[in-house]
Amino acid sequence: MQEVNIYKNLFSVEDRVVLVTGGGTGIGKIIAEVLAKSGSKVYITSRKLDVIKKTAEEINLTKPKYNVNFFSSDISSENGINELVDEFINNEKYLDILINNSGVSWGAPLGNFPYHAWDRVMKLNVAGLFHLTQCLLPYLSKKASLDYPSRIINIGSVMGTAPLGDGPYSYSASKAAVHQITRILAKELAKKMITVNALAPGPFLSKMTEFAVGTEDKEKKIAQNVPIGRIGKPKDIQSSILYLCGLGGSYITGAILPIDGGIHIATGPEIFE
Repeated sequence: MQEVNIYKNLFSVEDRVVLVTGGGTGIGKIIAEVLAKSGSKVYITSRKLDVIKKTAEEINLTKPKYNVNFFSSDISSENGINELVDEFINNEKYLDILINNSGVSWGAPLGNFPYHAWDRVMKLNVAGLFHLTQCLLPYLSKKASLDYPSRIINIGSVMGTAPLGDGPYSYSASKAAVHQITRILAKELAKKMITVNALAPGPFLSKMTEFAVGTEDKEKKIAQNVPIGRIGKPKDIQSSILYLCGLGGSYITGAILPIDGGIHIATGPEIFE
């Protein structure tokens, strides 16, 4: 029995204070749900108040240890970030886990890719992520310890790892930047007992990818290009989050964890076959 409890504690996130940006849909919702159901005190934020309100209500119906709280914010602007931080510190004195999930994509063919698509994507996916993290560092530091460091988990993408094309030029570049910011912050914050890691998901069903995997036929078509032969499932994200946020992940920092079924290592047909 004692051995079972040891293993259980390796992935425990009970009583941790968590902020999930973009927590109303897709991967953000998956993360918020698993952390809340595992005993964390979760705050979710997004620009769309009706969406995060609905998500919080759905999760709270499952009767987690703490009700999920929510507030709207725009992380693509400095004022929006400052308002989010003020809202958070009005409710909590410290933060254990920051999940930087908010993001936006843009796709258009080469030759027709608009200039303004760079500004919109980079503001939210890169500048917003960095500035919010910077503003929350004093609160992430408050309870961080050698035994349980605070955690920052950035949501990157396989698009920032592999040159997959398909027209999301600014999105792919932004996610590559997220991966590099993750490594830099991991190096700088290790002495403050804060770990910084990133997930690099492949295709999952979300609002952002609905155009590509939103039907059974589309899902099967995309799965043909994934070495493991399927798109991602919620459990793939949930298990990775519990690992990185729990005691078992406390010695991991600066990692870009691929959750893509092997897409990042796919190199095309074998040369000598």
